[in-house]
Amino acid sequence: MAKNNTTLIIRLSSLGDVAMTIPVVYSVAQRYPADEFVLLTKKPFQNIFINKPTNLVVIGIDTKQDSLRTVIANLTRHPLTKVADLHSVLRSWLIDFYLRLQGKKVAVINKGKWEKKKLTRCKYKQFKQLATSTERYQKVFEALGYDASLNFTTLIPHKNVHSETWIGIAPFAKHAGKIYPLEQMETVVNQLDKSPNTKLFLFGGKEDAPVLKGLAEKYANVKSVAGQLSFPEELALMNDLNVMVSMDSANMHLASLVNTPVVSVWGATHPYAGFYGYNQHPENAIQANLPCRPCSVFGNKPCKRGDYACLKDISPEQIWHRVSVFLNKSCLF
Repeated sequence: MAKNNTTLIIRLSSLGDVAMTIPVVYSVAQRYPADEFVLLTKKPFQNIFINKPTNLVVIGIDTKQDSLRTVIANLTRHPLTKVADLHSVLRSWLIDFYLRLQGKKVAVINKGKWEKKKLTRCKYKQFKQLATSTERYQKVFEALGYDASLNFTTLIPHKNVHSETWIGIAPFAKHAGKIYPLEQMETVVNQLDKSPNTKLFLFGGKEDAPVLKGLAEKYANVKSVAGQLSFPEELALMNDLNVMVSMDSANMHLASLVNTPVVSVWGATHPYAGFYGYNQHPENAIQANLPCRPCSVFGNKPCKRGDYACLKDISPEQIWHRVSVFLNKSCLF
């Protein structure tokens, strides 16, 4: 069957940002089965698009190896009519420019950079909730004439029930301003390990595997899966968790995609910047009340205080208390 429109969607990085496209992209694709959607992303991220609508094609590229000419040549094999640029960086602008010259309709995300600068500046912060990434993605599709209202719930429709309480812990993030001190996180792990009928899984990348393996070996009910699982396997395990404990990181977003509650720990960053997990309850965000927060959108700026009090001031007890909501009644602290 011929398609009415073929819409290119561009979102290359980071993993968390790519994950946040899924509720919007799946909702739009399912609502418009007569249209085709071609999503361009980084090759490693292709595999998070599980159980996708049949009219969604995901193309993965190597941004270090694939030339822009090669990428455009591959894209133009599809009869593109529209472009939803959800990234808005130099590479995507060049693709946009070429396709505009071909007469394609292009809509580009407004990242709200000036609003985010006001939120994170040292003095006279404008401390308020900004539009979420999900809302910004929706506006791009709406500019192309699509109804982008959300009907997405989860990537995996069924959860397996276990006799134990399964808890995931993802203690790392890309930047120091988002990483809870490991010795304090070990205190959390130690307490949860003592809870009856509880099993803990430590999540992370291959670079985190040695540290997390060493941590897991200290405790009877803790297992590290860092660097061992493919994205579909990781999502399947997250789907079976009762709760995930995560930093402001990709793991928060991956767990959100399978409708698993996330107790998230925030330091230099803040949910007000618009990067909170999809459908997560605001009460599950654990934060220190400091006037310097947030000082960064991505957590990549050095701490001006020099002590990362935004993270160190969060006690393990605060995390235990919130996680206890999801434990069996016999496991309350």
